Amino acid sequence: MCDMCSSTEKVYKIEVEGTILNVCEKCSSFGRVVGKIRPQLAPKKVKQLQKAQQEEEARAKKQTETVQLVNPNYPALVKRARERMGLKQEDFAKKIAEKESVIHKLESGSIVPDLNLARKLERFLKIKLVDEIELEPGSEAGEKKKGSEGLTIGDLIKVK
Repeated sequence: MCDMCSSTEKVYKIEVEGTILNVCEKCSSFGRVVGKIRPQLAPKKVKQLQKAQQEEEARAKKQTETVQLVNPNYPALVKRARERMGLKQEDFAKKIAEKESVIHKLESGSIVPDLNLARKLERFLKIKLVDEIELEPGSEAGEKKKGSEGLTIGDLIKVK
């Protein structure tokens, strides 16, 4: 296959400014011909490989993406599980090596736990806090919307 135009015609090895390229007869005029390369694959085989590659790309596009999200009802779940175990916020915080203020903020909904903390809470309290959601490619939830990422560099630059 030609490195310049992707043609599947006869391929020549040429030198262009010190670089060796495999090109078709039409593109060989751009450099000095070093040699002729015998075709390794028949054109039919090349088409089969291209078709297989296109099918693989189509399959990859169809694959779903898995996203892990913390259950929005986490404050009530954590509080109920902690109380069921008969623990005060202070005792619970010590047992999971977190600050009491973190536990208070979690149970009041002031902060959302990151996935590591949510997993730690799940293990200790024996509850489910993290949900896995399958997103189809091209779905609105799977696509990043413009401006949804928070601050950009442009937001930080002040024009005088």
